[in-house]
Amino acid sequence: MIQRVTMPKCGLSRVIAGVGEEVPVGGTIALLAPEGTADAELDEAAQQAREEIDAGAVADVPGPVTGTVEVDGRRLAYATLGAEGDVVVLVHGYGGDKNSWLFVQEPLSQSRVVHALDLPGHGESTKDVGDGSLDTLADAVIGFLDALGIERAHLVAPAGFGDAINAEYLRGFATATSRRELKPHLTALFAAPGLVTRQLADDLLKYKRLDGVDKVLTTLLGTLLDGDAPGIDAAPLLSTVDIPVRVVWGRADAVLPPENGAGLPDVRYVDDAGHLVHLEAPGAVVAAITA
Repeated sequence: MIQRVTMPKCGLSRVIAGVGEEVPVGGTIALLAPEGTADAELDEAAQQAREEIDAGAVADVPGPVTGTVEVDGRRLAYATLGAEGDVVVLVHGYGGDKNSWLFVQEPLSQSRVVHALDLPGHGESTKDVGDGSLDTLADAVIGFLDALGIERAHLVAPAGFGDAINAEYLRGFATATSRRELKPHLTALFAAPGLVTRQLADDLLKYKRLDGVDKVLTTLLGTLLDGDAPGIDAAPLLSTVDIPVRVVWGRADAVLPPENGAGLPDVRYVDDAGHLVHLEAPGAVVAAITA
């Protein structure tokens, strides 16, 4: 069954803090709400937020607990939110890191233990991917689970489906050495061009300039691409295991075309979202997981 998930449009509904006012970390400075939200509901929420600031009773918002494990001689970094419930493991994609999951990790952690992992070669993990094969990356995830004593988990991760891929984007991301070279390729990641900011490009360039990262990205290209075709197709892999699978796909994905998902049994397409749907429409991803 293919379902469409459309996120409601939100707007600035109430301003809580004044210009120049100091607000404790965790305090609410403004309210964003979907169109059609009742004024009474907004007024009540705004009053509560204002009273918390005035009374100095803003609840402390703890951040993720970070740690590292050793797997096959590599240090893998991770961040954990949540204290009890089912275990969820979030795995990023090519050139990403654990921080990209924050807007999905936090809401899921309200009733679950949610780990976000830096794969080898990424984030704060060792900048070494060995042969860069799918087996090497999978072994890293399995080793992480073993190191934390996790026997059962929900896995949330990107995967390649179908026979079409934007090879130009992958190669361009791997070889770009300046903001001018990198920024045009980043437009393939989002439906909204405004999300491709100078800061995003600078942060990615900072990562790309770390020692060993150029080799990591080049090596992984050999796994992700077969010429100009995808080097990974998860569909045959999934046919060998009996597990429930749900796919969330941005309808404006310019890296892996949404048409690649035809034939999958449970795909939820998200309107107005691109390749990084967990960043552009995190609410839709959370809804698909919790459903």
